[in-house]
Amino acid sequence: MSPDFRSAVAAYIRREAMPEEKYGHQPRVYALTRLIGEGLEYDDDVVYAAAWLHDLGVFVGHRPEDPQKLVQWDHVAYTVERIQGILEDAGFPADKVPAVIDAIRTHQPEDDPKTIEATILRDADILEQLGAIGILRGVSKIGRDTRYKTFTSAVANLRRSLQDLPARLRLESARNLAEPKVRILRQFLEAADLEGKPELF
Repeated sequence: MSPDFRSAVAAYIRREAMPEEKYGHQPRVYALTRLIGEGLEYDDDVVYAAAWLHDLGVFVGHRPEDPQKLVQWDHVAYTVERIQGILEDAGFPADKVPAVIDAIRTHQPEDDPKTIEATILRDADILEQLGAIGILRGVSKIGRDTRYKTFTSAVANLRRSLQDLPARLRLESARNLAEPKVRILRQFLEAADLEGKPELF
């Protein structure tokens, strides 16, 4: 295998991640996987590839631009279809590709990952939806994502994240990392309620 597949995968995502701020999600998720996985036995090659490639289908140029088609878009299925060729081009070990696909296929909060690699990725992706980063990611979508037309809709989504996501974390290390993020998100929502009602819009 090529010892440089990591830089090849990162360079590919650096080129493809649009809008530009979407690039930051990938290195942050991978950094979180390292924190979550500390002391655990898992294949970091698999987690690295999955962390960097899991959201390919949400990038402009990969997703539909028609709002009606976008509502029905399955970005995970799209990514799974593309992943093998991307990893082959990067020199990724062929025998590990199925594990990367499995991790990507089960990385969303409602999914049920069966491997430690997939679980680490899913927990890291959940953590990215909490705390200050979760707030930044949510508010940056206002006005340019069909789900977030107003401040109110963005705040409602953050409130759902606070209520639903912490309980979905599976690994103790991820739950520990979530604690300060939950506090930050709760404080933000309390402040938004205080300052914005009833005219938040």
